[in-house]
Amino acid sequence: MATDNKNNIIENMKLAGKSLGLFATITGGIVAITFSLTEDRIIENERQALLRNLHMLINPTMHDNDLYADTLVLNDKKLAYRNKPFTIYRARKNKEPVAAIFSVTAPDGYSGAIKMLVAIKTDNTLAGVRVINHHETPGLGDAIDIEKSDWIKIFDGKSLNNPEESRWFVKKDGGDFDQLTGATITPRAVVKMTKKTLQFYQSHHDIVFVESTPGEPNGRD
Repeated sequence: MATDNKNNIIENMKLAGKSLGLFATITGGIVAITFSLTEDRIIENERQALLRNLHMLINPTMHDNDLYADTLVLNDKKLAYRNKPFTIYRARKNKEPVAAIFSVTAPDGYSGAIKMLVAIKTDNTLAGVRVINHHETPGLGDAIDIEKSDWIKIFDGKSLNNPEESRWFVKKDGGDFDQLTGATITPRAVVKMTKKTLQFYQSHHDIVFVESTPGEPNGRD
């Protein structure tokens, strides 16, 4: 009798183990299928969000190419954040350059890095600047976000000649750009990175719109 009970216990344990294994397999399969179904949607949502930001700077009527696909990825230390490549989205119309939108990061915000889009037209003037990711203080530094205030629009139409390059600082530092009420470090970081991007564009204009080599993959950050 004792032997029978022992065998029953062993069989029950084996059955329980098989059930748990089957449950784990089914659960793993469901998770994998769910991820597979949602991954493409997540990627597409991210693409659409980026395109909305790009088109806030360069209106779709200004170009006839695919901004998301027409990119140049560089790793120049002048603009690279933590030695990571940055992406330039190129706008063209009838195959002629219209503007370049740099995806860059200001490393010295008050609460960390500030990810930005800096759009520069072929005449070296700014089409605009947008902050697309930051961790700045709500009610103070977050006014760099277009959804919080119009401060970021102060860059529209500006260039290294307007104001002159030596004036590209916030007013507290002797420059021409307004800082935010109660916050100087945040706008200082944005002004500094915008100036650096303009300088880079001006000195590397010849490579920014170079056509990709056929078969060469385009990268994104």
